[in-house]
Order: sequence, then structure tokens, then C-alpha cells
Amino acid sequence: MLLDRAPWHTTAKLRLPRNLSLIFLPSRAPELNPVENVWQFLRANWLANTVFHDMDHIINAACNAWNNLVALPDTIRSIGLRKWAHKGQR
Repeated sequence: MLLDRAPWHTTAKLRLPRNLSLIFLPSRAPELNPVENVWQFLRANWLANTVFHDMDHIINAACNAWNNLVALPDTIRSIGLRKWAHKGQR
């Protein structure tokens, strides 16, 4: 399983099945973790320059941003695409 270095991924309390290995991404390497680009896209297009009044406002804005993105499957595909990772594939 490929993981970032979030504290809940690196805890010693985590119990793994014997048939599962963890591979940690290098620190500060968003180009290896496409979901980082998803968050950047959401912030840039629907969440930037917003003053949130309370937790409900944050949750509603995040849900709306996510739903807007889900309606754009080609955009999702392009955000996660790494040309160097698909050499020789069509």
C-alpha cells in the first residue's frame, strides 16, 4: 500500500496483515501523490478566498466543491495523469 507520511499512517500502533507492505512516499513530493493536486484544484476553483463562518460552512463548501469536481470526470482524469507514468501505454 502506498501512503503519504501523515501521522496516522506512521503510528507504531497500526497492525498490518502479513500479506500487506507499506511503502511511504517521500516527504514533500506532491508530484508522486495525485490527490495533492485534487486538493489544490478544489482550493483554486471553489474554496479560495473564502471566510468560513463556522464548521457547517466549511463542510458545505467542501461538499459543494467535491460535487462540482465529480461532475467533471475529464478534469479528474487530467489532474491525476502523469505522462511520465504512462510511457508506452495508450
